[in-house]
Amino acid sequence: MSIWNSISEFIAYISNAASAGMADVVDAVRSRFAANADLRRRVAFSVAMIALSAKMAKADGVVTQDEIRAFHEIFEVPAREQRNVARLYDIAKQDVAGFEIYAARMARLCGSGKENCPVLEDILDGLFHIAKADGAMHELEGTFLREVATVFKISEAHYETILARHIDLGQADPWRVLGIERGQPFADVKKQYRKLVANNHPDKLIARGLPEEFIRIATTRIAAINAAYEMIERGLKPA
Repeated sequence: MSIWNSISEFIAYISNAASAGMADVVDAVRSRFAANADLRRRVAFSVAMIALSAKMAKADGVVTQDEIRAFHEIFEVPAREQRNVARLYDIAKQDVAGFEIYAARMARLCGSGKENCPVLEDILDGLFHIAKADGAMHELEGTFLREVATVFKISEAHYETILARHIDLGQADPWRVLGIERGQPFADVKKQYRKLVANNHPDKLIARGLPEEFIRIATTRIAAINAAYEMIERGLKPA
């Protein structure tokens, strides 16, 4: 079942509140959906993506048609709900609070101090998908994404792995995508590849809170992992 009715009700709730600042949105999600942990995770994820997309657009200063298209590729918002989503986007974009405050509260979804949280990586992947939609990662977008990753406690090494899925880093690219040191035996490469495929199966992403509408993240991530593995395999296995 689509969660957009729940999200729209939540957006109406915070829009009518005396203070609609994004810094309080995570706490509002917790209280509003306290009785349903699964729905709470899914709504929190969706709200985070919408809000941080708006903050990224504000940092860059420009919203292109390609970025709008990319947003709708990963968020299949029903026509009747698009107005409410636009309201949340505008609230986030106009809010004077910096994205760091909001991102820090989102990081609490994984508990205090946890590094390389899969849910936060999912959010970061979605932001990358939107940022690169116009064919280039602009400097301000890159700075924004790296700072969000820092707030999310994504390690530098893991961030490079995420970055490599989206940006061509040249010869080291396939090794970085798989998160394995260059030159390792093919048996180790294959083991790491199988682990990544298992961890990023669409069912796993849904289980940890991604809305079904967002499953494009899983398919594009696995496509990048498959391509990287095939590149390494061609280079290491005898013809």
